Amino acid sequence: MNMERMSGSSKQAHKRCRNSVLLGCTALIALAPTFALSQEAGNSSSDTTLAPITLTSNKNTPGSSSTSAVKADGYVGKSATLGTKTDTDLSKVPQSISIISRKELEDRNVQSLVQAANYSSGVRTGVYGFDPRFDTVFIRGFNVTSNGYYRDGLRDIGGNFSVARKEPYGLEAVSILKGPSSVLYGGGSPGGLVNVVSKRPTDEPFNEVEAQLGNFDRRQVSFDSSGPVAGNDNVLYRITGLARDADTQFIAAKNDRIYIAPALTFRSDDRDTQLTILGEYSDITSGGAAGYVSQDGARTDLESGDPAWADLDQHQKRIGYEFQHRFSDNLEFRQNLRYQEVDVDMKYVSFGAPVIIGGKPFLTRTADRIQDSATTFAVDNQLEWNVATGALDHTVLGGMDYSYLESSYAYGSIAAPFFDYTDWNYGEQPISGPTSADMGPASITRQNQYGIYLQDQIEFNNFVLTLGGRYDWLDSNQSDDVTHFSKRIGLAYLFDNGISPYVSYSTSFAPNSGRSFSGAYFAPSEGEQFEVGVKYRPTDLNLAVNAAIFNIEQTNTLASDPDNIGFQVSRGKVRSRGFEIEAKTSLFDGLDLLASYTYLDLEILAGDNPGKAPSGLPTNQFTLWANYQMPSGPLEGLSLGAGARYYSKTWKTDENNTGKNDARVLVDASVGYDFGVVNPNLKGLSAKLNVSNVFDNRETTCAGSWCYVEEGRTVMGSLRYRF
Repeated sequence: MNMERMSGSSKQAHKRCRNSVLLGCTALIALAPTFALSQEAGNSSSDTTLAPITLTSNKNTPGSSSTSAVKADGYVGKSATLGTKTDTDLSKVPQSISIISRKELEDRNVQSLVQAANYSSGVRTGVYGFDPRFDTVFIRGFNVTSNGYYRDGLRDIGGNFSVARKEPYGLEAVSILKGPSSVLYGGGSPGGLVNVVSKRPTDEPFNEVEAQLGNFDRRQVSFDSSGPVAGNDNVLYRITGLARDADTQFIAAKNDRIYIAPALTFRSDDRDTQLTILGEYSDITSGGAAGYVSQDGARTDLESGDPAWADLDQHQKRIGYEFQHRFSDNLEFRQNLRYQEVDVDMKYVSFGAPVIIGGKPFLTRTADRIQDSATTFAVDNQLEWNVATGALDHTVLGGMDYSYLESSYAYGSIAAPFFDYTDWNYGEQPISGPTSADMGPASITRQNQYGIYLQDQIEFNNFVLTLGGRYDWLDSNQSDDVTHFSKRIGLAYLFDNGISPYVSYSTSFAPNSGRSFSGAYFAPSEGEQFEVGVKYRPTDLNLAVNAAIFNIEQTNTLASDPDNIGFQVSRGKVRSRGFEIEAKTSLFDGLDLLASYTYLDLEILAGDNPGKAPSGLPTNQFTLWANYQMPSGPLEGLSLGAGARYYSKTWKTDENNTGKNDARVLVDASVGYDFGVVNPNLKGLSAKLNVSNVFDNRETTCAGSWCYVEEGRTVMGSLRYRF
């Protein structure tokens, strides 16, 4: 069956839009399935023949979906919907975007969203050290964890602790948009956003099973199966699953997980209509406490928590769909929708003041418990229209989205047995923590956000002008109602040799919860960015280089009220400016390379500690990773990988910027072998050994009143069979 629908010679007739366009909040259930593969232009806007880019080259991972929101060739991202919500070549997007492809995820054997982002420019993942409970990511100096995570283009919001975890085995790719993005996505961090792309059904049958063993008693099995249902290429399925039992470097933190993610695609014969249903259920156990007790701005050897009262139990479920219908070669409607529930029961032990009993030192303790849940709904409707007005080619996107959050947070604490500072009696005393009767009343948060947006990508000769505006309405029982207008303007020029300089301006906003001493709600924080960059994507080499200079300012950040202890005032202002460059290549002879450098200059301009820099964030950061698969000879089938991550010194506190955390280098390595090369009967069987932080560098990072350590050495062996 023909998987591509070709139109006439007109450039407009070749444009395809694959992302959901939002025109209402009504689910389109009774529509028959899908639409055709899009065509992408080359680096020069003067191209009149558009070649399709798919994920089926020999450098890409088997089982990749041809309808993914990200397209890559090996490590090199080609196009992504994240930057414009249209299927746009990355050379035309006037902002910096990092793509972590499925092949890169597998080569580095990524086990968390934090590890996925480790090698990306402008991203710092270890500000709070190793923490198996949460996926904490900073982009361009701003924490994006609470309002910068997306799944399949939809906002992935949650409560205080009830934030959905992402399982990398269930992802096709991860894309990171740097800088403010409210013009398309509403309230969010000025640093940017992280979008994970779920695995989708494939046209060709694909199956794999994998077993992993590692240190810290890690045991894991996983499977992935996809293809047509009963030979019908208009009905496709995929089911991905994983079971893991593992400890961690902390005595009171585990890393257990059960994960199952089904997906089903229905599509029409002409591929003009498609519906993909995506689901997930996860049962996750980590630790309520992970880290070390800090004293006087330094880390002690005393671990937080106690295995007798330690588990963080999390259950999450989601169900949603992506619907696409193309009315003509130039007009397409898309709708993405998701319903999600996350429930967290977090148990941990806190250490208190020292006491002397019978001449022996003890520490007082409390047993604490947090019960947090979040129910969310999100829908995004989009309409894309490709039209020419004289010499100008337009890709016009109009949309309306809506998201709803209802969260419940309850906390309780009771006295726990003293800790014997002499014998360090972790786990030797039974601890009965708070029951439901000991929990305080639950705090309920309800939030609705509505947004309408309009974007026009205008192409004239080799120029690409991107204009966008959005209006948001947000109401919450925890703050005043908020309305906000966001905007973006960007201009790129596509030289025929693959060089694409650009300049852009974009804005963001983020609601602030809580009240001042006077009882007034806080105004939302606002951010704006100026960015100048250049992208290089030659037509004769599988290479992508992105470089950018940026300046971001965020206002209305919250600062401590100097006149009223325990309260905050909205007066802060933070500036982030810097330079970043990232290069990725996948060559025909089996070599994959990536390198990045980030220079970051952060300063608090107003509020607490003006003139100082936020703690825990390095000024200079450099990463390098290489993976080489022997193409021929006696070592054919062998692959070797190695990487290094360098972080410069960071401030320990925001208040005076006097003490600094040491610089560090973390080294990763891998070795793999494809048994099918030496024996055709073993085709599909491969083994790999990955070592993260080879030299077990557990440097301390202190930020504010707390200190954290880097994740120590992890060793993981994998045996996989694909058929």
